[in-house]
Amino acid sequence: MSFEYPQDLRYLDSHEYVRLDGEIATIGISEFAVDQLGDIVFLELPEIGDAISLGDTFGTIESVKAVEELNAPITGTVVERNEILIEFPEQVADDPYGEGWFIKMRINDPSELDEAMIADEYRALVEGE
Repeated sequence: MSFEYPQDLRYLDSHEYVRLDGEIATIGISEFAVDQLGDIVFLELPEIGDAISLGDTFGTIESVKAVEELNAPITGTVVERNEILIEFPEQVADDPYGEGWFIKMRINDPSELDEAMIADEYRALVEGE
């Protein structure tokens, strides 16, 4: 199977992604991670207004195979969360880079993303190149 790796995103080795739009970061998990998890049955996300620091666990995603922690790729404050996914977590698989996002944060310091991988680095990691 071939996965998409959108060029406008930054990735963590734990498979979270960030799309930065000004000072708002949209965070989700990669198509590869969705594939590895299998059928997603539960998603726990933080509340609006929660402050999250780089590297913090900000929620969990549960599939029929495993429960995985979600790691914050950047520091900021939650301004929006995807309520539809809390109700229907399986929809993450339909469009992980679009409608399948988890949270949006107002970020403190965009330079924190300098440590995150660009698309080509992430693809090499997951495809074992």
